[in-house]
Amino acid sequence: MTASAFGAGAPATAAPLPVPDGFYAGVAAELANPGGSLPGSNDYACEPTRDHPRPVVLLHDLGATRQSNWATLVPALANEGHCVYALTYGVVPGKGFESNGQPLGGTAPIEVSAGELADFVDRVLAAPGTQRAAAAGIGDGTVDLIGHAEGALVAGYYAKVLGGADNVHEIVSLAPTWKGAGGDVAARYVDRMPAQWRAALYDQIPYFLQVMSGSDVVEALNAGGAPYAPGVEYTNIATRYNWGIDYTSGLVPGPQVTNIVVQDGCPTDYSEHDGIGASPRTVAIVLNALDPAHPRPVPCGVILPFVGTMVGP
Repeated sequence: MTASAFGAGAPATAAPLPVPDGFYAGVAAELANPGGSLPGSNDYACEPTRDHPRPVVLLHDLGATRQSNWATLVPALANEGHCVYALTYGVVPGKGFESNGQPLGGTAPIEVSAGELADFVDRVLAAPGTQRAAAAGIGDGTVDLIGHAEGALVAGYYAKVLGGADNVHEIVSLAPTWKGAGGDVAARYVDRMPAQWRAALYDQIPYFLQVMSGSDVVEALNAGGAPYAPGVEYTNIATRYNWGIDYTSGLVPGPQVTNIVVQDGCPTDYSEHDGIGASPRTVAIVLNALDPAHPRPVPCGVILPFVGTMVGP
């Protein structure tokens, strides 16, 4: 994918940001500037437009940050004229890469992380650029959320369980597990753990237990039979190669829900749990979900696992 592949909607006066075609380019960005923000994100002066009236907030996966997870989607969205925001949520002191102080995100309980998201969304909606647009009649007081795996669970928990739905127009999820990861080998292994081992695991990375089917988080999210908050639109983007996790857990039907498997229509898409975050197919699907009035073709080629790079037409 070239730097300008998704830059057609960028303002004429702004040069398109380069769009890396590999998921782990964000790791290099984090190492070069620990705790920073990727170019094109977290500009609180950014004013939403009538074509893209809602700020977009990105939520990383377990162990990632606002930079390491989003090297591709941040510039791709910014080049299209979206106001892009990203946070590193769920950081617990003492859990990180000690060599450079890089935070390890997503290690707090989901309830805590969702509370951090609530505060962040309030900041985004109160940002000077968002407020100037609102004064001009642009926007409806909501944001769009994009969550990758754990980030999807955090977004969904915020919208449905914490009552954040009034602030959310759409949730776009990459490799979500709405119904939990139960039924696979990992879940059965966890069920057989001694109580003290489970307590130790929860203390270190509670997500590993909270994502399992039957956990308090999954049960609260699915109260009423589905994980969706009324009034919020959902787009679920799944891959059949989701590291042994049942990908259909993220394809729960419902009103105002679009479920997409990236291999449907493109059997040479080998993107898995990480690569789905940078695949040009994913980028196009995300852009179409956020702007259905201006659909673009979704490319297909040989999409490599882990990095999400597309080889060939």
